[in-house]
Amino acid sequence: MATTNYNVRLDQDLKDRAFSVIESYGLTPSQAIRLFLNQIADTNEVPLSFNYQPKLNAQTIAAIAEIANGKGSKYDSFGDLMDELEGEADEIH
Repeated sequence: MATTNYNVRLDQDLKDRAFSVIESYGLTPSQAIRLFLNQIADTNEVPLSFNYQPKLNAQTIAAIAEIANGKGSKYDSFGDLMDELEGEADEIH
């Protein structure tokens, strides 16, 4: 079987972090990429999960709880919301 080379430009930090994980599985980066491409070719699907759930910080969790308990601010229009946000921004600056 003939082989070919494919070069990819990566951010150094991304490369370092990803290669560290790949190597922790006992794989070389070339082996991991080959496994990834074989999976795509064999299944006709990209083997990635797109259901990322970010970790919420305490402030966001508190805001969600406030809304769930009916204690959040209500606005008659989007313009009213923007007016309040702009006022808060002015206070900060």
